[in-house]
Amino acid sequence: MSDQGYTPPKVWTWNQDGTKNRFSNINRPIAGPTHDKDLSVGKHPFQLYSLATPNGVKVTVMLEELLELGHQGAEYDAWLVNIGEGNQFGSGFVAVNPNSKIPALMDHSTNPPTRIFESGAILLYLSEKFGGAFMPKDLSKRAEVYSWLMWQMGSAPYLGGGFGHFYAYAPFKIEYAIDRFAMEVKRQLDVLDRQLAENEYIAGDEYTVADMAIWPWYGALAKGVLYEAAEFLSVHEYRNVNRWADQLAERPAVKRGRMVNRVWGDPSTQLPERHDASDFDRIAKKADG
Repeated sequence: MSDQGYTPPKVWTWNQDGTKNRFSNINRPIAGPTHDKDLSVGKHPFQLYSLATPNGVKVTVMLEELLELGHQGAEYDAWLVNIGEGNQFGSGFVAVNPNSKIPALMDHSTNPPTRIFESGAILLYLSEKFGGAFMPKDLSKRAEVYSWLMWQMGSAPYLGGGFGHFYAYAPFKIEYAIDRFAMEVKRQLDVLDRQLAENEYIAGDEYTVADMAIWPWYGALAKGVLYEAAEFLSVHEYRNVNRWADQLAERPAVKRGRMVNRVWGDPSTQLPERHDASDFDRIAKKADG
């Protein structure tokens, strides 16, 4: 099967009985809830509704880094949202994020509670909430962080929805699509590699929210844990990206953050829901047997 010879119709219509893939039961051209489902609420100020995809990992890393700094007000409950089962279309979740994408965060330390959706917005909110944490004080340096944060938000769709979809998930392979998006992803890796050749971290000599946003996507890609495409994309060529990816992977908060809301892989790396810091100890003890 291929797309050769396909002519787009004058007006697109939704073919619900069309080509099936792993996302067919959740992809649709309309917004809004599909069912009534209230969200669970735990005991902590922050209630996170998420999954350990790259966008979800950004936020759990940020929360764990804040706790690592001693900000006890950053304690949180992390509730699993299984996007494969359509949990993101429940009425409660849609009320927090009308775009029905993870992650979504509720801050119950305000009255009324504050909702924040879109991972980049959550990172900026948490930074400001905790006195500019992981953000330079100097305006010019802060502008550099903003630029790289927006770079990630604009670039990652080419990696995920573009390359990732057609390389790993599409029901049949389309050479043109894979070639087009592989070329763009390699260009993006080169952009990062050149930046990291002159800087320890993405935006300079400080570890910032820009690193937290970019690492779950491009760090994971560089280390071969995203789409299993490391060899295909020759990611070993990007030595500076690999150095940076390894450096961040050793941070205790990053190790914890990438476990939260994870339900695949080695059981010792999975913490489907997080309600207390001691949950990590429980997983570690279970792994030790």
